[in-house]
Amino acid sequence: MPLPSLSLQLYSVRNALEHDIPGTIEKVREIGFSQVEASYKVLSRGPELLEAIRANGLVAPTMTSSLMDVDREHVFAIAEELGAGAVIDTFIPEEHWTTAQDVARIAEELNVAADAARAHGLRVGYHNHWWELERRFDGRTAFDLLISELDPGVVLEVDAYWVAVGGEDPVAFVERHADRVRFLHLKDGPIDRVNTSQVPAGRGSMPVFDVLDAATSLEVGVIEFDDYDGDVFDGIAAAFATLSERVGV
Repeated sequence: MPLPSLSLQLYSVRNALEHDIPGTIEKVREIGFSQVEASYKVLSRGPELLEAIRANGLVAPTMTSSLMDVDREHVFAIAEELGAGAVIDTFIPEEHWTTAQDVARIAEELNVAADAARAHGLRVGYHNHWWELERRFDGRTAFDLLISELDPGVVLEVDAYWVAVGGEDPVAFVERHADRVRFLHLKDGPIDRVNTSQVPAGRGSMPVFDVLDAATSLEVGVIEFDDYDGDVFDGIAAAFATLSERVGV
């Protein structure tokens, strides 16, 4: 399947953002991006990131934020100001996935958040790490169980790399949930938990293009590095060069 569009998860350049927000966003634009995935955490500190995004002609189809134990109305207000269409909860720590009842509580919170988001014209989504795949209840992964209990309007931003690290086939997982996988985090590496071993998409052990082919409802592919052993902007540029060839093909 063609890749509809490419974005950059700004967590990849978080260290650069701490020192120079305008310069960092300008570098992102110079690589060729027209879209970014920004975080509520940084956006809520002040106007500088939003101003830099706008000044460089970028858009942000997604914003990341916790949707647990936060002022959701403020989160959604910031997302509206950003112009995002979806707010993605990207991190519910491993200790909150101990039992099937834990998963049910998480689903309930996300469903409540999704209902509130609709009043703002927003969707809610969830992004996984490896522990949601490693943890199993009656033979099902915690992530599969979560998905089965989510409101149909809650979308998925699947991190295919962490699906693989969690022991699941990322292509089969995306195929199974293709109707809900609207966003994909795209990274590569030897499929382990060592963040500095991550490499640009297409240069590691991940079946990146097979994953993309499986994501038949995909809206945006999101390049991400949790860490990188080198200049992260070089890594991002290499990933963009490879993946941009699939956009609109």
